[in-house]
Amino acid sequence: MKTKKINRLILVFLVLLLVSNFQIQSQTISIQAGEISLKQAFEKIEAYSQYKIAYNDTQLDVSQKVNLNIKNKDATQVFKDLLKDTGYSFKINGNYVVVVPEQLKNKKQESDKTEKVTGIVKDENGEPVIGASVVVKGTSNGTITDLEGKFSIEIPENAILQISYLGYNSQDVPMRGKKTVSIKLIEDTKALDEVVVVGYGTQRKINVTGAIQSISAKDMEGLPVAQISQQLQGKLSGVQILQGSGKPGEGMSMRIRGQASISAQGQPLYVVDGFPVEGDISYMNPNEIESITILKDASSTSLYGSRASFGVVLLETKRAKAGQTSLNLNSYYGIQKVPQKGRPDMMNAQEFALFKKESYEFNNKPVPELYQKPEQYGRGTDWYDVLLRDAPIQDYNLSLTAGKDNFSTSATLGYFDQQGVVINSGFQRYSLRINSEYKFNKKLKLKFNVAPSNSVYKGPNTDGSLWGAAILMNAILSSPLAVHKNADGSMPLTSSSEGLFPNPNWYRVAKEVDATRNNFKLLSNASVEYEVINDLLIKTSLNIDFVDNRNFRFSPSTTGNIGAPPPQKATAQEDNFRHNTWLNENIATYKKKISGHEFDMLLGFTAQKFRSDWSSIHKTDFPDDRIHTLSAGATTNQAESSIQEWSMLSVLGRVNYNFLNKYIVSGAIRRDGSSRFGTNNKWGNFPSISVGWVASEEDFMQSFKNFPFLKIRASYGLTGNNNIGNYPYYAAVNTANYSFDNSLANGRAVGSLSNLFLGWEKTNQLDLGIDVGFLNNRLSLTYDYYKKKTDGLLFATPIPIQSGFGSLTDNIGTFNFWGHEISLSTRNFVEKNFQWNTDFNISFNDNKVMKLGTSDAPVYSGVTITRVGDRIGQFWGFQVEGIYQNAQDLANSPKYASSDVGTIKMKDVNKNGIITNTNDDKTIIGNPLPTFIYGLTNNLSCKKMNLSIVIAGSVGNDVSNLTKEFTENLDGAFNVTRNLANRWKSEQEPGNGKIPSVKTGTTDLARFYNSSFVSNASFLTVKNITLGYNIPLKSTAFFRNINVYGSIQNAFVFTNYEGANPEVSNDANNALNQGIDESAYPIPRTFIVGLNIGF
Repeated sequence: MKTKKINRLILVFLVLLLVSNFQIQSQTISIQAGEISLKQAFEKIEAYSQYKIAYNDTQLDVSQKVNLNIKNKDATQVFKDLLKDTGYSFKINGNYVVVVPEQLKNKKQESDKTEKVTGIVKDENGEPVIGASVVVKGTSNGTITDLEGKFSIEIPENAILQISYLGYNSQDVPMRGKKTVSIKLIEDTKALDEVVVVGYGTQRKINVTGAIQSISAKDMEGLPVAQISQQLQGKLSGVQILQGSGKPGEGMSMRIRGQASISAQGQPLYVVDGFPVEGDISYMNPNEIESITILKDASSTSLYGSRASFGVVLLETKRAKAGQTSLNLNSYYGIQKVPQKGRPDMMNAQEFALFKKESYEFNNKPVPELYQKPEQYGRGTDWYDVLLRDAPIQDYNLSLTAGKDNFSTSATLGYFDQQGVVINSGFQRYSLRINSEYKFNKKLKLKFNVAPSNSVYKGPNTDGSLWGAAILMNAILSSPLAVHKNADGSMPLTSSSEGLFPNPNWYRVAKEVDATRNNFKLLSNASVEYEVINDLLIKTSLNIDFVDNRNFRFSPSTTGNIGAPPPQKATAQEDNFRHNTWLNENIATYKKKISGHEFDMLLGFTAQKFRSDWSSIHKTDFPDDRIHTLSAGATTNQAESSIQEWSMLSVLGRVNYNFLNKYIVSGAIRRDGSSRFGTNNKWGNFPSISVGWVASEEDFMQSFKNFPFLKIRASYGLTGNNNIGNYPYYAAVNTANYSFDNSLANGRAVGSLSNLFLGWEKTNQLDLGIDVGFLNNRLSLTYDYYKKKTDGLLFATPIPIQSGFGSLTDNIGTFNFWGHEISLSTRNFVEKNFQWNTDFNISFNDNKVMKLGTSDAPVYSGVTITRVGDRIGQFWGFQVEGIYQNAQDLANSPKYASSDVGTIKMKDVNKNGIITNTNDDKTIIGNPLPTFIYGLTNNLSCKKMNLSIVIAGSVGNDVSNLTKEFTENLDGAFNVTRNLANRWKSEQEPGNGKIPSVKTGTTDLARFYNSSFVSNASFLTVKNITLGYNIPLKSTAFFRNINVYGSIQNAFVFTNYEGANPEVSNDANNALNQGIDESAYPIPRTFIVGLNIGF
């Protein structure tokens, strides 16, 4: 919007100059171009002279051919010749030329009677359009709008006003006796010279040669979301955002162009107002954001060097604009509910008692009295249901912007509160952001940003495995015959029944465990910009990222733990983590345009240092469960602390060049030095180059009216990954204990080997892209093909045990990644009272392991394998082929040592006739990464109403549901799913052919990780449906705008996956353990009503 404002002021200035009598002598021009279009003639004159030409291409036919062969010709005569017989004339004022319609001679007015009318012209955001042309159609009678977008004009009866402004579609407004009128101009996307944010600056979109996608605040407004990542779901090609858990405040995982490595964390680099920040961005208030830009290819990311292999996300926060003052209140309130679909289908009390009874009888064991009469029980306790609740969510934001000629400031104050759908869980965020700018003069500018925030996370451990004491997993395995609450309201200590695994009452654990995490974060930035000479700007900045995190947990004696029901000793643990990062950047930019040649050069130096301090203390033996202070604990079980530091020095440079906005070349390089790498490899170089050709500006393309825009681009470059922890190249010395002479001695031991040659993980990337506009840009298409090769993979590779160590961090392996990305935007209807826009994207990603060290030995991680010739992190286990149905089937089939009739049948992979629990009989049984992902967004507006629907989907991805190891456990130690009623019972009752028998001594086979754990988890999710209404206001109203809306978040999920969430991944940042479901926090469906008010 800043660019638009400047353009408007320039036009006002030009028009005011037109009415003056001040004339400046015109220049002479020399151009040899032959027969070209009028538009190209104007562009060449601008390129080869100092003139800037303004015209309305919706009225003037700029495609008509003219002859431009001139030598030392007076500019006045040049424009006369060009505009001859066009019906247009011109005015020259200094270096500005304005093309205007010729005055119509002897035009008789339709009526001699005139009347005065007034009006206001605004854009789609309700901002005044300054300098818009207001003309009585068919006459020379006209005026322009003032600084408030208002106008006044004398018109004849029943006149038609023609409203036009550069960058907008013109409108004809029949007056029909109206005395006042309000007009909203719609942007003409073809005419806009859009500016996008890139690394260390901005660039005109037409000149961008990299793979970049942007979303503005306008695209995100009206989406009531808890965190920024939710605003991007389904909206960007090549970008997949997964919500693996519905826990309040939990961050989401983002993958740009699929998986780029198997080491470190696969998350992109987040850059807030130019400052690379640590961790995810879940702490940020979405209302602070002005724009988000995703950098995907090497040419756009190489300036971030060693941290850019996974892509870069640039976040620009809102700033005030000169001459603009506004106050906005945005708020919403909602209710969250857990859908029925995906809830664990566990047996009720009667079904479970029958299952236990039949299991004892099948194994010829006496049936305990508790299970002898299953019919006496009803539904019993649904442990999943008692842990859930309908929970409120609310958000309030107050934003103020104020700007004058030399000073502007904006402030956003926010409060967000999300109670969890699991009892005793929730998240609160308090945030403030102040961005200020002061201009001392035309050359010197000071900017200052400060953004404190405090996040409070509440709730015990809910996500994860049985053995991790995760409440959700353990609760659903509890006996439905047990109660969570007695008739008098008291809570039992346990939730077990006879023959079951001993457990505490997990409902009581959820209610009584005191677990909170407070996270205070301060982002601040101060910068000074000085224009040394014309076109040369120097900027120096200091950025600080400070985090103070306190994590506290108190477990009273009444809660116990997994396998250890209460009463137990009360325990408390407090972890304190504090980190501080400072970054100094010094950047010089130089921009120059010479006779059609445009240069944009950048040179910079940066220095960054990080330090973190961590401490933890664990205490027991508290005198009373009501006293939670650490000092009350008599026994200290554990006390630890650590300090981590790293630093980085960098130099960077970039040169952008374009000729006539048609031929574009860009080159960049960054050199990083990091303390994280070995003595011999501390420095790395990360160069890139890109080229672009705007073919639609060529003469031969002018006759293709249906292709107003066509750009072809290519890029190649190198980025890196330095996220491997601190100082892994050193031989670490650890504390250790050793039994010596019947006593325990304390000492030190070498914990890891050194590797002074440890170096950078580097990714080479090629990108080929095309941007096309069709049908007057009502349809826009972007296509990208990319191919990446990652060398020098940073990984802890296994080494011979004879060395005394299990692994060594080294640069091993080579991986290839490739894919296709398509984005399609359509303006389906563009009418006065109805608009409908659609954005669709689809992305295909794939990868292949080319090399894994010198031996190419496979890498095993949990239930996955990564091996040469295959994809990264595929599921690895036994392939189930059914059930041994009878003795003949058992005799004729390969079998395990404990196999029997009615047990699970595995595939004999090595074909030796024997099934063994080794890798010899395991195979690839699934792939957690999708074949392709897609998104679809529809925005519709009808008069004052607007509707938005956002869809995101994934095809071809599998999920490994590890909860089945317990929820389909045949030993009878836990409650199980209803599916086990369809187990094999006899040859006459074979069940569904998938579930084995409960025969003692054979049930361990079903717990071996196998293909029955893996399910196709392709999904289509309707992420958001929002319906809003803009309340009509009088121009004199106190309010500038009022919008009310209703919204449904996570409205519908369509999937064949039987679990609660097909996006689940318990360790989403670990490339080798994607798509693992160990009973994650459920994702609620949220119903919201909201109100936005502008003053």
